[in-house]
Amino acid sequence: MIERRSFLLSGAALSLLSACGGADRFADGGSVATVDPGLRPQRNAGYDAWVAAFRGRAAAKGLREDVIARAFRNAGFLPGVVERDRNQTEFKRSFEDYLSLVANEEKVQQGRAAYARERRVLDAVEAKYGVASQIVCAIWGVESNFGTRMGDIPVISALSTLAYDGRRGAFFEGQLIAALKILQAGDVSPERMTGSWAGAMGHTQFIPTSYLAFAVDFTGDGRRDIWGANPADGLASTAAYLSRNGWARGGGWSREDASGTMQPDPGGPRFSVSGNFRVIKRYNNSDSYALAVGYLADRIAGGGPLRQKFGPDRYGLTQPQRKRLQELLNRAGFDVGKPDGVLGPKSRAAIEAYQREAGLPVTGNPSPALLARLG
Repeated sequence: MIERRSFLLSGAALSLLSACGGADRFADGGSVATVDPGLRPQRNAGYDAWVAAFRGRAAAKGLREDVIARAFRNAGFLPGVVERDRNQTEFKRSFEDYLSLVANEEKVQQGRAAYARERRVLDAVEAKYGVASQIVCAIWGVESNFGTRMGDIPVISALSTLAYDGRRGAFFEGQLIAALKILQAGDVSPERMTGSWAGAMGHTQFIPTSYLAFAVDFTGDGRRDIWGANPADGLASTAAYLSRNGWARGGGWSREDASGTMQPDPGGPRFSVSGNFRVIKRYNNSDSYALAVGYLADRIAGGGPLRQKFGPDRYGLTQPQRKRLQELLNRAGFDVGKPDGVLGPKSRAAIEAYQREAGLPVTGNPSPALLARLG
């Protein structure tokens, strides 16, 4: 998603990480919109009045009435979007956890397959924009799981709901105007304009204003189609964004280095970074994000895993121990989903349930003692 932001497991980051699999996700692999009834339009008189007033503001921005009418024909208020915007968690993931979610071994294998499948397009994109093909592929993987999880929430409904709600009303109204301009240009229909709850769209999760500024028609069919089965326009648009933000052709991005100055997790791997690393942060203003993209790009290109292991977390558990804890909780009947060593809300709820049933203090926190008790 092209928006300057720090990495919190919140907002659009939640919708993106939900595509990554593992524990604390939808176990059936279902989409957010089909799982959550709050992401289906519901009657709301205040929202309807806001839309009626917004139509005039949109027309004043040069948007045609027929475009506005068609865009809102099936749009509506989505209470689940408001809930996500208001209830963003404030804690940060460790880099180890983040890497486990967005650049795990399964993702590496998927990335190598996707890279081989789209090699011709990726090479052509690199030749035109100078951005390393593995980096573009890695961003594709982190943002939408190589096009398999682009989000299925109607963007007009999501953005109009957030603009009406008002917490960041001006920002989301600007995004809504930009989305309508995309529709007016004929790049996509309202029915196909879907994305995350916060309005990020397509293979590499562009917000509408970034789409207007950077999206390209790489296939030459007259449309900048970042939503379709063919990822070419989305991949090229990402490369165009990075290129215009200062990517140095042929330059590196980050590498594991025992003497490096960047160490995201205490006791964990260290990294040296380059100017291109900072360009990746223009795509998502997060060290964890940029390091994960660089790491996944290197793995896609055939590189090996990190040499330096991560140490125990603040609870005294290593990732294999956290995974074992999840396995034991599942075995005891406390569902955490697929064990992955990342303790999210579902795992913590399972720990709380176990603690409550066992007559222990209910903290939701893991510990070596809890692991030993379950084992």
